[in-house]
Amino acid sequence: MLTFYFLESGIGWTVLGAMTALVLGGMGSALGISIAAGQGAGVLSEKPNLFGKVFLLILLPGTQGLYGMVFAFLVTSFTGIQSSLVAAQQMPVGIGVALGIVGFCLGLVLLLSAKYQGQTSAAAINLVAKKEDQFGRGIILPALVETYAVFGLLVAILMLNWLLVDGVSRVAA
Repeated sequence: MLTFYFLESGIGWTVLGAMTALVLGGMGSALGISIAAGQGAGVLSEKPNLFGKVFLLILLPGTQGLYGMVFAFLVTSFTGIQSSLVAAQQMPVGIGVALGIVGFCLGLVLLLSAKYQGQTSAAAINLVAKKEDQFGRGIILPALVETYAVFGLLVAILMLNWLLVDGVSRVAA
């Protein structure tokens, strides 16, 4: 079984990459949310009227888990793993390994950006606690960190497209 999935076809590597992006993105989101929520709970204990603003800042690091899930769905959909094992069996090992690497790299970006976004959200929560009128500026700070997760997802999607369209056509030729 391992021989088929990892040595005779690229299915195993592809699934490994998709799951790595999903798992690391989810772990990062959980970590980032917990960092921001710890700060938010302290603020809300004294200023419960800030719940809506604090909740939004706590929620921001959760998007990385969503990006990992989007990538996993795209990989399984584009490769045919979701719908047809026959189509996936024809995937070359090299393409599968490359997709595995793309998934790992994306997962790493998602993990780290979610962690740092959680820390930045916690700082923004402090800002809002002291100066409620600065919420607009405060939300920009963690949004800046978010851009790198978005860039990571976009590049991973471009690589997915390049590997499956250009890469497979080159291998087949």
